[in-house]
Amino acid sequence: MPSVWLDLLTPGVPLIEKVLRTVLVYFFLVLGLRLAGKRELAQLNPFDLVVLLTLSNTVQNAIIGNDNSVLGGFVGAATLLLVNHAVVVLTFRNQKLSTIIEGGPDKLIIHGKVDEARLDAEKISLEDFEAAARKQGFNSLGDVDQAILYPGGTFCFIGKVPSADAIHHNQLMVELHQIRKELEALKAQTRG
Repeated sequence: MPSVWLDLLTPGVPLIEKVLRTVLVYFFLVLGLRLAGKRELAQLNPFDLVVLLTLSNTVQNAIIGNDNSVLGGFVGAATLLLVNHAVVVLTFRNQKLSTIIEGGPDKLIIHGKVDEARLDAEKISLEDFEAAARKQGFNSLGDVDQAILYPGGTFCFIGKVPSADAIHHNQLMVELHQIRKELEALKAQTRG
């Protein structure tokens, strides 16, 4: 076999070591991102994005070791994909495991009141939180009844809905305004 093919296809480390390295790094990253919080996944600012982008390069050598072969790369990539698929299937089928690995949703606004302790725990500044609300079409956090941060780092903002009393009051005010207009029109007719 020519030297080029030998270099491309001969792994620099045993394949079992390649698989074990990949599995260990995968679970380290899952644990690290879980401990870092949902903010890292939400990519709220450029610094978080830089961390996520450089994280893969940082652990690359831990996965590949002294192996630059194509076969070694394929084995590492296939192992990552298989382990990830297994974790996704397991967490899909087992809610308790899903909560352990991914965490649960965090309510950041409840009944219009911002939970500043939860924002602090997630390391989300009020400015970043307001920006996320504006991205979803809210002028301010005052327009939000509930805000939830999901394990994948996505926000869900739910606007305040007027109560039945407030809707009824508004309808009465519209009707009262209409009656006032009609009375003024009648007065103008009787004068003229």
